[in-house]
Amino acid sequence: MTGLLSAANEAEALELLHDSGCTDGLPVVIPAPDRVARLVLASGLDADIDLGAMGPGGGSTTIEKVATNAVMAGCVPDHMPVVVAAMRAMLQTEFDLGEMQSTTHCTAPLMIVNGPVVEHCGIAGGFGALGPGHRANASIGRAVRLCMMNIGDARPGVSDMALLGQPGKFSFCLAEAERSSPWGSLSESLGYGADESVVTILGAEAPHSVLFQNDGDDPDSPARLLRALAAGIANTGSNNANFSGGSVAVALNPEHAQVFGDAGMSRRYVQAELHRLAVNTRGHIRSLNTGFVPVGAADDLIPAVRRPDDIVVFISGGSGLYSAVFPSWAAGAHRNTIVHERVATGAACDLPWVIG
Repeated sequence: MTGLLSAANEAEALELLHDSGCTDGLPVVIPAPDRVARLVLASGLDADIDLGAMGPGGGSTTIEKVATNAVMAGCVPDHMPVVVAAMRAMLQTEFDLGEMQSTTHCTAPLMIVNGPVVEHCGIAGGFGALGPGHRANASIGRAVRLCMMNIGDARPGVSDMALLGQPGKFSFCLAEAERSSPWGSLSESLGYGADESVVTILGAEAPHSVLFQNDGDDPDSPARLLRALAAGIANTGSNNANFSGGSVAVALNPEHAQVFGDAGMSRRYVQAELHRLAVNTRGHIRSLNTGFVPVGAADDLIPAVRRPDDIVVFISGGSGLYSAVFPSWAAGAHRNTIVHERVATGAACDLPWVIG
């Protein structure tokens, strides 16, 4: 988007934005200058500050442009620092955003939010966290997508070449349910303080459900859960299994997380075991796809991810039978690197409210 558009009223403005290709296909909030200025102020940054070039189109990611897209997504001022942190994370060279936007794979940025900003903004991490009904999740995730389209110029079938896509390409944001974690927060495991708000992002597919019923009388239950999750990670239809790399996210529901906690298994132990178990034989992979795995002994074990640290394990959702695995694109120069960024809070001035 460049320059100002004008229309006689908001109804005409909405149609103009649709016709100009500035929306994600859904109605948007009209980004009137006063609304944009309000979110720029909420960022605590000058409107012309440029966070970097966004691929594939190479547009300048200025705070004003980010605010414009955040307005259209339905964000309120409290959401703006989270959106800015997500932009900073995704614009890290290691994230390969331009290449990820252009792939035929269905990848989308999965955002996991930790810290005080979760409660402050009302970002959901419980029942239906990736579904409808959660304003902050939907608006923040949608703001990121609109930035990717309107700043990065990712257009379906033109520069965004995803063959089918997935609903996470509209919005893909949730919080970790930190209070349900037996280990402390994901962000603390990445080296941040407990009082810091953090956004962690990886390029991911839609969640693949993993069914597991715990049996408290079965001492093998924790190991069975590890095997069930590993089977989801090693899914031979995924890029991870075929390319033997990339990152994977594992969302444990609180009940499944407690199975590991009660067994004395740390987050790092779970990551290490999932890495060890999420394997296929070379022969099995080549029986399905011959072009990706190099020639070698048929019984060689091929890991779905390179390192335990490439598996993001976090707690989210409601308690019950289902956790989820999020396979990834596993490509690009940096093989779908996990990125994270601290959310800068408290930098904005108090926003005035005028009544009457």
